[in-house]
Amino acid sequence: MSVTTAIYGLTGTTLDPEEKAFFRDADPWGFILFARNVEGMRQLSRLTLELRDCVGRDAPILIDQEGGRVARLKPPAWRKAPPAEVFADLYLKDEEAAIEATRINHRLLAHELRTIGIDVDCAPVADLRIEGADAIIGDRAFGRTPEPIAHLGRAAMDGLMAGGVAPIIKHIPGHGRARADSHLELPVVPEEHGLLSETDFAPFKALADAPMAMTAHIVYADIDDSAPATQSAGLIGDVIRGEIGFDGLLMTDDLSMKALSGTFRERGERSLKAGCDMLLHCNGEMAEMVAVAEGAARLDGKRQDRALAAEAARERIEDFDPDDAESRLNELLDPVTG
Repeated sequence: MSVTTAIYGLTGTTLDPEEKAFFRDADPWGFILFARNVEGMRQLSRLTLELRDCVGRDAPILIDQEGGRVARLKPPAWRKAPPAEVFADLYLKDEEAAIEATRINHRLLAHELRTIGIDVDCAPVADLRIEGADAIIGDRAFGRTPEPIAHLGRAAMDGLMAGGVAPIIKHIPGHGRARADSHLELPVVPEEHGLLSETDFAPFKALADAPMAMTAHIVYADIDDSAPATQSAGLIGDVIRGEIGFDGLLMTDDLSMKALSGTFRERGERSLKAGCDMLLHCNGEMAEMVAVAEGAARLDGKRQDRALAAEAARERIEDFDPDDAESRLNELLDPVTG
C-alpha cells in the first residue's frame, strides 16, 4: 500500500499483533510516542525499530519533548530540560546568552532523542504568552511579544536540526490568546485580524521556513467564524500559506482533542480538504485509528514533496560533546536558575 497522510500513536511499551497488522496495512507516514510508551532507553530503542519495521522504511517518529511540563522522557533516565520561560527570562537580561542557551538546550534534546531512534520533536512552541488566556501555553512560550519568540524559536530549530531531529513549530497561526484548552473544548479568539497579524502570527512568519508546523484547533472569528484553523480552507490558504508564508508540511494537532467534532473519518477529511498535509492521531485507540485511516489520503503531489523535505531535515548531524554542552548550558542559565 502507498504511504498515507497519517501519524498514529500506540497504546503501550510494545506493539501488540493488532497494532502491527494495522500499521502494516494503513502504512502511515509516521508515528508519535507518549509517556505511556516509555519504559526505558533500551525498550524505547527496540520500539522505534519495531515501528519502522512495520512499514519497512525509515518512518519519522515524533515526540513532544519541549522541556518543562511537556516532556514525555523524564528523569532519572533523561535530563530534565527547562521550560521555554527560563530562556525567555534570560533573553530579558542577555539576548545573546539566551539565544546560545536555547540552541545548546535543543542540541542536547536532539542528541537525547536520536540516541533512542526518535527524529522529530514537536517543538518549538511559537505561541505568545498572553495574560488572561488559558494556562495551556503559559511557561511553554518563549515570550510575551513576537521578537524573543522569533529569535529563540530560531535557535531551538537550529539546535534540533544540528542533531538530526526535525522540528515542528506549533500551534500555527497562534494559540496564545485562547481562553480555553483545545484538548477540552473549542476556543474562539475574537480579536481583529490586524492585531493578530502584528502579534500572534508574527513569530510564525519569522519561522516560516520550518520544515513542519502543527495547526491550532482554534476559531479566529474575525477571519473565519465557522471552522477552527485546522479545518478552515480560508485560514490555511490565506493566512498560513499566504500571509505567514509557511510552505512546509502542515499537520493537524491531535484529531482526538475535544475541540473538534464529527466522526474521526470526517475530522480527517475536513482537515485534508481545508489544506492540511498530514493527520495526527495520538491516543492509540484502534477504532478511532481505523476511522482516521478511512479519511486519510495517499501521500502524493505537493504533500509528498513537503514530506520528503521534512524527512531531509533529519539528515544533518554536527559533531557534538554532550558533557561540554551541558556544562556550557548550566553556565549560561545560572543568572536565571542559580
